[in-house]
Amino acid sequence: MTGIQPKTTTAGAEYTAPASSPPKGYRAAVAASFLGWTLDAFDYWLVAYALTAIAAEFGQPDKAIAFSITLTLFSRPIGAVVFGLLADHWGRKKTLMLNLVFFSLFGVLTGFAQTYTTFLVIRFLFGIGMGGEWGVGSSLAMEKTPKEKRGLVSGLLQEGYAAGNLLAALCFFFVFPRWGWRPMFIIGGVPALLALYVRTYVPESEVWERTRHRDFGAYARTIFSHWPLLIYLVIFMTLMGFVSHGTQDMYPTFLKRDWHFTPQRVAIVNIIANFGAIAGGVLFGHFSDRIGRRKAIIGALIMGLVVIPAWAFAPSFGILVLGGVLMQFMVQGAWGVIPVHINELAPDSVRGFLPGFAYQCGMAGAGLVTYIEAVFAERMTYSTAMAFTAATVFSLAAIAAWFGKERHKVSFG
Repeated sequence: MTGIQPKTTTAGAEYTAPASSPPKGYRAAVAASFLGWTLDAFDYWLVAYALTAIAAEFGQPDKAIAFSITLTLFSRPIGAVVFGLLADHWGRKKTLMLNLVFFSLFGVLTGFAQTYTTFLVIRFLFGIGMGGEWGVGSSLAMEKTPKEKRGLVSGLLQEGYAAGNLLAALCFFFVFPRWGWRPMFIIGGVPALLALYVRTYVPESEVWERTRHRDFGAYARTIFSHWPLLIYLVIFMTLMGFVSHGTQDMYPTFLKRDWHFTPQRVAIVNIIANFGAIAGGVLFGHFSDRIGRRKAIIGALIMGLVVIPAWAFAPSFGILVLGGVLMQFMVQGAWGVIPVHINELAPDSVRGFLPGFAYQCGMAGAGLVTYIEAVFAERMTYSTAMAFTAATVFSLAAIAAWFGKERHKVSFG
């Protein structure tokens, strides 16, 4: 039991027992999971920032490159299945190392694509690697985190996504104007080095060692016995994916097309907005430890609805920046609770597979939003298309969270 517990000695005097320490390798596991998701998101976001340049080089319209983002999201459930099953059978640590090398390889190869078709194939394969990282990394980190700190760590982990966006914006600002879009993806090979850190400093999950199934038949029956939970999580994560991808993926293109910003100014606005995203994820994750997971998610989404006018229809540059910061504060505030919420809902023996698979199936469905917004923007402004989308999906996601279940601070293992 964590915390300080009073005990009575034989002489009748009370003493205070020391608080239990976190599991071995807790900080290293959190760091590895955070950095893995950060570098994964970094490569993913490079396409969004360089979208118009990639489209021009391959002689394609914006929506064709936007489709590559959709394709990446479609392939992520494949990675969640492959790497999730490996994580539950082979262990979290080894699977995370393999995953880091896999998605790094296809990130680098993106920079060498010579045709549009080759580009699509590589981004599809990259999506498989991206789909595996979240489930494996989050299960490892959550299983090693003391339950009273899970919400805070959850917010930190999920904001690896915003941190990756921030790094991609910085890369776009400094690298793209001088050398173009291809060298940015070659930098994406860095995550492979993180596998060495995991190999050296991150121990295996004790929860996995205690609860894993030795027999695949029993493991499969456990997965299928929780099909109602899986269906709910897929629906919920699809709506949450629309919330994030609907407000983020086409935002750089919105700034270029509607505001006519230079690449440097696009990067600056997104860099500032991502500081808000990181703050929102960590703070709402922390609040969820106190008020519960669903209340924190719903509160962030409702406040996000209020921000839409300033975010999409800003009358000035200052309001545009403020709207961007507040929008991502709320979006990532809701998302900061997701890792802990769905890992707490998942049974111990299938935690490597079930949360990640549900998450990535949701992201595959949400991948449509990028293409839909690009198509709508051919008939209206990007601001109108994105505002309408945001208002719809924020409302639906809040409703789905309200009707869901919660296992706040459940003990693992």
